[in-house]
Amino acid sequence: MSDFSFTVERRLDGALGRAGVMHTPHGPIRTPAFTPVGTKATVKAVLPETMRDLGAQVILANAYHLYLQPGADIVDAAGGLAAFMGWHGPTITDSGGFQVLSLGVGFKKVLAMDSKAQRSDDVIAKGKDRLAHVDDDGVTFKSHLDGSMHRFTPEVSMQVQHQIGADIMFAFDECTTLMNTREYQERSVQRTQEWAVRCVAEHQRLTEERADKPYQALFAVVQGAQYEDLRRQSARDLAALPVDGFGIGGALEKEQLGTIVRWVCEELPEDRPRHLLGIGEPLDVFAGVESGADTFDCVAPSRNARNGTVFHSRKRFHLTNGVYRRDFSPIDETCDCYTCQNYTRAYLHHLFKAKEMLASTLATIHNESYIVRLIDQVRESILDGTFTELRDAVVGRGA
Repeated sequence: MSDFSFTVERRLDGALGRAGVMHTPHGPIRTPAFTPVGTKATVKAVLPETMRDLGAQVILANAYHLYLQPGADIVDAAGGLAAFMGWHGPTITDSGGFQVLSLGVGFKKVLAMDSKAQRSDDVIAKGKDRLAHVDDDGVTFKSHLDGSMHRFTPEVSMQVQHQIGADIMFAFDECTTLMNTREYQERSVQRTQEWAVRCVAEHQRLTEERADKPYQALFAVVQGAQYEDLRRQSARDLAALPVDGFGIGGALEKEQLGTIVRWVCEELPEDRPRHLLGIGEPLDVFAGVESGADTFDCVAPSRNARNGTVFHSRKRFHLTNGVYRRDFSPIDETCDCYTCQNYTRAYLHHLFKAKEMLASTLATIHNESYIVRLIDQVRESILDGTFTELRDAVVGRGA
């Protein structure tokens, strides 16, 4: 018996966006919602209870990283991801498919964003070694930790994610780059579809075998890069499978984000949720929501924070710049997060210059608060009919 469901509360007039609620064994997720990324069962530098206090509803961890360290069996023995990390709420794991991309091209994600480069079926960053090899059955990869060899298939990905025990998990997929040829993109979409079918079968087997565990929802991932026919085909094929929801992943240019999400959501069923993978910039979120995405995840808020870059209601800035050495105002005077209520730009400037760990903690609290609350405002604006006004105000100031 599934403990997962999705209810649409209100649709956005004249668009595909909607506000709703996902019900999971560890609590509800009110959508649209942002999912902070805790890759290794932790949002770097921030306590789980602090993430809850700042408004996060759900945390996403990475199956590939937890498989390598500490091991999915250890997370299982701890009672699952939420219990292991002390997080009292819903959790998500991605399948490791993106790691196939990042390992396969030599840790150079920017390749995925370069649509003007020469197309190739064997994309690799200059001076890097290929650490992952894809075939129709799965992926063989070398651990970035110790060089040991491993093999992920759809079945292994399901086994690992069932042990990790997140409320929502993703089918194993192949994430291509914009530099791959059209012919390769076609083969990859077909491969992802075939892997999704295998994931469904293994997921059903494991759900029965582990009937004493809370139900885990399975989302299939739509691929197809920037090709409309491939995106629509992938969405239609995956929509026919008995999955609980959908991920929208793969290579795309930010300028095309809203259009590609719309293609996909026009093909997907209304009664199942849609998660836009790897997107978390404020302006991108509005495009995604308007085009039909319900939830989002991205490492950018925490990664930017650790590098000293913070969100602001008017324009983001870098705290290490000398101008903030004697600036005793908060990061954002309109923000009521813990950091802005208690600390100044000058103090954070000092922490970053002194290489104090607290710098990352305080900056991350602010950035995660900013994006979580912004998407909460998006949700409320859909419910009360003011989405257009909120979107125009945020986009107009270039936040």
